[in-house]
Amino acid sequence: MAWFQGNFASQSLNRQVSVNVLIPADMRLGVPKKQDKPFKTIYLLHGFTGDCSDWITGTSIGEISQMYDFAVVMPSGENSFYVDIERSGRLYSTFIGKELVEFTRKIFPLSHERDDTIVAGLSMGGYGALYNGLKHHETFGHTIALSSALVADRAKDTTDEPSPMGATRGYFEETFGDLDELENTDKNLRVLAKRVLEKGKDFPNLYFTCGYNDMLVYGNRALSAYMNEIGFKHIYEEGAGTHEWRYWDAFLRRGLKMLGLLPDIELMKPPFWVDAEKDSPNPVTP
Repeated sequence: MAWFQGNFASQSLNRQVSVNVLIPADMRLGVPKKQDKPFKTIYLLHGFTGDCSDWITGTSIGEISQMYDFAVVMPSGENSFYVDIERSGRLYSTFIGKELVEFTRKIFPLSHERDDTIVAGLSMGGYGALYNGLKHHETFGHTIALSSALVADRAKDTTDEPSPMGATRGYFEETFGDLDELENTDKNLRVLAKRVLEKGKDFPNLYFTCGYNDMLVYGNRALSAYMNEIGFKHIYEEGAGTHEWRYWDAFLRRGLKMLGLLPDIELMKPPFWVDAEKDSPNPVTP
């Protein structure tokens, strides 16, 4: 595996942006070279307060890249929720869904096929994966969202006192715009999902999950219920876990398997995995 660390000038963000890229590279002596072809690519998003190194230090993403021949692109997204923040001119959604994909495809041997292009993320990055997977569904053929922080649903109820994640009402207003109108904009995932469904084509192959002892499970369950209600095809699962790397590492692999992106092999279920439709226990009380 080759690991590239670098910066490039982003037109969408008006500054230099840090990015980590993993490229499978078999350098073992005596091992036949794998077939040369463009790589399937995972655009992998970190969570709140994180950066482009989080996935490398917290998970076995290098093993996933090497074992299954995925290129992995991990940008630094600040605390942006990966949306276009018009007030400050920082267009993170444009960056993730267009500029970053175009730039990395020019530099690295990545497939240009939609079905070979995946967006995934955890927590804030889980929201970012869902949002950009839906908004840029012509680019991303697959979306994997882990323990998604669906805080846009509750942002209008925040105050100037910091929330549990450390964000204030002013932060949410800068990020999402007028909070009283938020539920009617495309930053509300329900609105965005319905718009994609109405287009009638290029549906993303969608998987999301949350630990049933994670406080964010309620928002994830509600989103899955809404998608079922409007007929938006997706896979939603829960498992034993909280907001933790052990969960994200295990369920990133499972998400890839459930979306048909891993070889046809038996993949061990993560520890204490449960079927959310059948036997998910009640999560912690909020």
